[in-house]
Amino acid sequence: MNHDMIRNILAAVQRGELDVEQAAGRLQDKGYIDLGHTKFDMHRVTRNGFPEVIYAEGKTPEQVGDIFERLRGESNVLATRVSPEMAEYVLRRCPHVRHNALGRTLASTCEDITPKPGAVAIVTAGTSDLPVAEEARVTCEMFGTRARVFSDVGVAGIHRLFDRLEDIRRADVVIVVAGMEGALASVVGGLVSGPVVAVPTSVGYGAALSGFSALLCMLNSCASGVTVVNIDNGFGAACAACRICSLNK
Repeated sequence: MNHDMIRNILAAVQRGELDVEQAAGRLQDKGYIDLGHTKFDMHRVTRNGFPEVIYAEGKTPEQVGDIFERLRGESNVLATRVSPEMAEYVLRRCPHVRHNALGRTLASTCEDITPKPGAVAIVTAGTSDLPVAEEARVTCEMFGTRARVFSDVGVAGIHRLFDRLEDIRRADVVIVVAGMEGALASVVGGLVSGPVVAVPTSVGYGAALSGFSALLCMLNSCASGVTVVNIDNGFGAACAACRICSLNK
């Protein structure tokens, strides 16, 4: 149940089409759809502005397919960390679903996505960081926030960053996605005035420790005010950026 549905119920009471008890019954439903293996939260968007999102890793293709099939026509749905095999199964079963292979997402929309204030720049150190960046971009898109990716502008060729800096500075929030030593977050944090959300990625050779080195470097950034999310968590970075942008409304 979203804000529009609540308004419609209250308007029906005002018009005399529902009495108070009937309206209370509709508003006091349990707030989730029980699929047995999954309880999908329908009221999350009312509580915090974002709908529930499916974390697909660890679920079976059948379980994810059940969710998309059951919620068709009732809610916009986004799934992250979708394997190619899972995507193939869900698309056969639910052809209305859109697959982003690079971002490893599945999405379906039955309601118009209301554009929200603000814009996000998603900056990647290397091309190998694009899957995490694309997850962030798709998440922003599903939540109604404009986002643009600036790819492969890492510190090994920092002139590439300077070529795009004017565009990046126009954004309300910058998401920096970087593996290896994660230095790009500090560089960007020292060059832009807006909030910076850093995402360490698991890109890198052995001593990168699957992103742990980049995580520690970002947490120890000498650029004041850089916020850091978990390794490879493009979704979480997008949620943080969208919340910040919503303060501009």
